Amino acid sequence: MIVREDRGDIAVLRMERGKVNALDPELLQALADAAGGLREARPRAVVLTGSGRNFSAGLDLVRLRDGGADYRARLLPLLHEVILSLFTLPRPVVAAVNGHAIAGGFVLACACDYRLVARSGARLGVTELPVGVPFPAAPLEMVRTVLGTGRAREVVYSGRLFSPEEGARLGFADELVEPADLLDRAVEVATRWGAAPHAAFALTKAQLQAPVVERLREGAGAIDAEVAAVWGHPDTGRAIGAFIDRTLGGRGDNGRAAAPS
Repeated sequence: MIVREDRGDIAVLRMERGKVNALDPELLQALADAAGGLREARPRAVVLTGSGRNFSAGLDLVRLRDGGADYRARLLPLLHEVILSLFTLPRPVVAAVNGHAIAGGFVLACACDYRLVARSGARLGVTELPVGVPFPAAPLEMVRTVLGTGRAREVVYSGRLFSPEEGARLGFADELVEPADLLDRAVEVATRWGAAPHAAFALTKAQLQAPVVERLREGAGAIDAEVAAVWGHPDTGRAIGAFIDRTLGGRGDNGRAAAPS
C-alpha cells in the first residue's frame, strides 16, 4: 500500500491502495508505520505522492457507512495519528499531487510543508459537508492552516471541487507542474529544503506549527468524540448513502464514490 523509493537522501512514498487510494484503516496504518520509520531512518526530506490518476480520494464512504462503531473507533484515531505524524515530521515533507486530492486526500496534502500539483484534470477540495459528515479536529486544522480562515470557509462550506489552477489561487498549490515533471520537481524542492541542518530545520518547523499542535492537544479529543457520534447517527448513514447513489449510482468499491472517475 505504501511503496518507498529512495532518491539519494530523499524518501519518496507512493500510496497504492485500490483505484483511488481511499483512506481506510489499512492504508492509514501503513502511512503511520511509514512515518514512524522515517523518524528513525532520518532521510534528508520526504516526498508523498499517489498513483495513477489519484493522489487520494479520501475516506472509503461505503465502509464508513457500513462499518459500524468498531470501524469508526479504528478510523478516527488513525486519521488523527497520520495527519499529525506528517505535519510534525522533523524533515521537509513535499506533496507531489499527481491527481485527484479530495476530502481526506486534500487534507493529507495540507499536512505537508509544500504542495506541487500536476497541471491535469484533477479535482481538489473537501466534500465532507455535501456528503453529510463533519470534520474531525485535525483535518479541519490542516485546511485552515494552509488556506487561512477566509479561504478555508469558502472551500469547506461550498464543498466544491476545484481545478489545479483554482487550487493555486486558493493557496493550496504552491506550484503547478507538468505531469511528466512532477516527481522530479518534488525531489528537487525536497533536496533544496533538506539541505538545511537538521536540528535547525526541526526546531524551526516545530515553532511554526506549535499553535496548531497546541490547539489539537487541548481540543481534539472532545471534538472527535462529537464527530464520532454524528458519524454514527442513522441520519448520517442515510446522507452518505444518498451521496453514493447520487454520485456513482451506489457503486463504492474502495471509496470510488468519494472521487471523480
